[in-house]
Amino acid sequence: MAHRTTHHEVNIQFGACDPAGIVFYPNFSRWMDAASLSFFMQCGVPPWRELVKTRGIVGTPPPEIHTRFSKAVTYGQAILITTWIEEWRARVFVQMHRVTRCIGGGGDVDVDELVCEGREVRAFVKRDADNPDRLRAIAVPDDIRELCT
Repeated sequence: MAHRTTHHEVNIQFGACDPAGIVFYPNFSRWMDAASLSFFMQCGVPPWRELVKTRGIVGTPPPEIHTRFSKAVTYGQAILITTWIEEWRARVFVQMHRVTRCIGGGGDVDVDELVCEGREVRAFVKRDADNPDRLRAIAVPDDIRELCT
């Protein structure tokens, strides 16, 4: 089955790198999180700040993440994060990210080599009615699932 995919490009800055000039690995989690939000917005889902006001949905934090690295990248390079939802479950979904190094620029970006792949299990959450400091997973909203497939 074909999955709806989106693309999110990141230009690597010097500050994202360790002293050896290689991207510090936690930055990939930050960029995949940005790609996740971008996925939903490109599918037509309102930003979380709007959904929290209208439906109480705070966002989609990942209780589980896995990342497999293949190649290093450094500042001055760009990466392309291709994102899709591999599986919808009742209360969570599995989101995939394929990160590749880009060559070229503008509208003529060519994908070079695989940098890493990420797999995240995510849940739509609301604040707990009895304890607003806690978040509770809710059933995946049907209308959001429909926009994203």
